[in-house]
Amino acid sequence: MNRKRMRYLALAWLLSSAACALADAGLQKAQVKDIASIEGIRDNQLVGYGLVVGLRGTGDSQQTVFPAQTLISALEKMGVTVPQAGGTQSAQNMQIRNMAAVFVVATLPPFSQSGSKIDVTVSSAGDARSIEGGVLLMTPLYGPDGQIYAQAQGALVLGGYSVAAAGNVRQMNHPTTARIPSGALVERAVPFDLSQLKTLDVVLNDADFHTAERMAAAIDKVLGSGRAHAVDSRRVEITPKPAEDRAALLDSIEGVEVDVSLRARVVVNERTGTVVIGGTVRLQPVSILHGGLAVNVTSEPLVSQPNAFGQGTTQVVNQTTVQAQDRPVNRIDLKAGATVEDLVQQLQQTGAGARDVISILQAMKEAGALEADLEVI
Repeated sequence: MNRKRMRYLALAWLLSSAACALADAGLQKAQVKDIASIEGIRDNQLVGYGLVVGLRGTGDSQQTVFPAQTLISALEKMGVTVPQAGGTQSAQNMQIRNMAAVFVVATLPPFSQSGSKIDVTVSSAGDARSIEGGVLLMTPLYGPDGQIYAQAQGALVLGGYSVAAAGNVRQMNHPTTARIPSGALVERAVPFDLSQLKTLDVVLNDADFHTAERMAAAIDKVLGSGRAHAVDSRRVEITPKPAEDRAALLDSIEGVEVDVSLRARVVVNERTGTVVIGGTVRLQPVSILHGGLAVNVTSEPLVSQPNAFGQGTTQVVNQTTVQAQDRPVNRIDLKAGATVEDLVQQLQQTGAGARDVISILQAMKEAGALEADLEVI
């Protein structure tokens, strides 16, 4: 009985050690469809140019020429004769404040068939103040090959507004961009035949040899050995059997769970001062000294007035003052085993701002104390 109990305890210890090792290695389970895509099965971008009508005097001004030209062209297609003035079309005399020229963009999902509905985004192309309450007239959407793949039309849905009265303006969000849910009908499908594929290639979103090898092994375990192999750090190739249902095969592949090795990464946005640090980032022992020099230059205009009977003239002279303040140096010591939480807490205690944190992280990366990819966006 004692031996059996000792075996159970030993087995439990081994499982616990394996679980801890897996957690320490930064591995987690993820399905193939969440971390990769199938090569050839992709979205397609569409774009078009059209008109939005029905605005309340917030459309393009007369200085914007192309909305009037588009309106004239649309009216002529509908059999409406536009008056001629001096041998040229009288576009300058047309009041177009209730309409705006817009660009329409949409994403065509894979395997979309004729009659499917997709969402579109409408953005002003001229100087319109707002397209709130407008209706998009029928607009063809073109693909990269110049072919029409969808037609867009419908009422706009805005997430903002702009109101102006007596020189006062009140604006919320972006009133010159709107969406039309299910606002476009697909007219042409992008041809793609799964049955013609001799191999199926799974492409990882983030290149990593370790993850690619584990994915190939996991797919082989489900489908059978020898059918999947990693070509490089991003692509895994699967060989289908003759006359095998490709859709069913892809269903099996996308549901396979893979041990994903998370890449340590620090993302920095210097424009907004945003810093995002992943939990798998490891820090090496380092000592940080950080200070700052603030320079403030102010200029105050002063009026120099001559004497009552003098011959001089009144002049405006700028008096410039320069102030420099050097902040004391703050010191941070990170010992072996320090975490990102320790770094953040010590930076907050020293009063470091977002810009200071960015500079410190870049310096730590150069010094080899930050074991992560530093990505600046």
